[in-house]
Amino acid sequence: MSDPTVRVAERLDILAAETSEGAQGLQPRSKTNKDELGREVGAVLRLDGHTFDPNAVDFERRTDETMIINMGPQHPSTHGVLRLMLELDGEFVLRTKSVIGYLHTGMEKTGEELSYAQGGTNVTRMDYLSPVINELCYSMAVETLLGIEVPERATWIRMMMSELNRMSSHLVWMATNGMDLGSSSMMIYGLRERELILAFFEKTAGMRLNLNYVRPGGVAADLPDGWEDDVLVICDTIYERTFEYDQLLTGQPIFRQRMIGVAPLMAEEALALGVTGPLLRSTGVAWDLRRSMPYLAYDQVDFDVIVGTYGDNFDRYAIRLNEIRESSRIVRQCIEKMPSGDYRTQDPKVTPPPRARIDESMEALIHHFKLFTEGFYVPAGEVYTSVESPRGELGCYIVSDGGPKPYRIHVRAPSFVNLQAVPLLMRGGSLSDTITVISTVDPVMGEVDR
Repeated sequence: MSDPTVRVAERLDILAAETSEGAQGLQPRSKTNKDELGREVGAVLRLDGHTFDPNAVDFERRTDETMIINMGPQHPSTHGVLRLMLELDGEFVLRTKSVIGYLHTGMEKTGEELSYAQGGTNVTRMDYLSPVINELCYSMAVETLLGIEVPERATWIRMMMSELNRMSSHLVWMATNGMDLGSSSMMIYGLRERELILAFFEKTAGMRLNLNYVRPGGVAADLPDGWEDDVLVICDTIYERTFEYDQLLTGQPIFRQRMIGVAPLMAEEALALGVTGPLLRSTGVAWDLRRSMPYLAYDQVDFDVIVGTYGDNFDRYAIRLNEIRESSRIVRQCIEKMPSGDYRTQDPKVTPPPRARIDESMEALIHHFKLFTEGFYVPAGEVYTSVESPRGELGCYIVSDGGPKPYRIHVRAPSFVNLQAVPLLMRGGSLSDTITVISTVDPVMGEVDR
């Protein structure tokens, strides 16, 4: 009979092999070369190997002095199926590695098997907290290839819905960030206010979350009767409540201790990593595509780009809180300036005939049938469009071969790019700070594992 100790050791070796993530996994220092070690501690921030902080890499430390642990992918504070491998010295984080791929969505490849008319149902599920903005980016790319003009009313409807979606996304962040730091009240209040926006989405598009509302050529339906009053109630309520959030969190001693000065990021580091959104603006870089590279009608509305100073967790919190107010300001201007007219282009290549015409005209019935079974053909070419999502620059690259389906789709997902900053932000922090760092980066794993 074999020794029980040997059997246990053999079993542990088997489990280690079964759960190994290969190159994604965090290996002991004795098995990690210097270049990889530099990347894992957040000292090397560029592919060319340029080192921002050579003193951060401790090559002399031995593996037996540290411990490697897992956080996630089932951890409630990793905001999805994100797995972090952490090397700890006591309770302090030395190295961090993000392990991704647990969601297995494959949305880019799926999009290449769907027609352009069906593509909106696919991209809306990537960042499920800002579906309207995903649909917008995709639709703008398709419209550029088609060379069609979107009616002015559709442009303003898109902008208003996008800003409402930005508000709802930031409200979810306020709620979950509060819960991560122990404020269950913020969780209740944030989701309560978000419900106002989701109810309006349901009234407008028939869906609360994955709307498929913004489509190539315009939007799926016009705004419902009484929409002005509904949207004004949303803006008034949420704007007033942001000051309650401010009172609840900003001056709270425990909240301030866990946020101020924790996980700072310099502008040079953020630019080297290519991060965007609140993560970049927290360092003082005023880069917002709505202002820097205006699209829709953002050059016709007045709003401020909110920036931070120190790039710490508190700056990222303050930026998102104030961006809710700025989005409310933009939505009010959309109400005032909303033009009349068509809500989608009348180009018959991409727009189905009115529902009433289908019962009266065989040509209309055939047109409707072909449009929703075969789709419309898009001229050959390639295009990249980008918009400002709540998490940063969201880009959509499409290659068309002239058929009814994209030849290639690639999405520049801000959550995926911003996740690179995690090793740098966590280096030298305590294990408890890991939760706040993940929260203030605000990754959506559907977008990361797309």
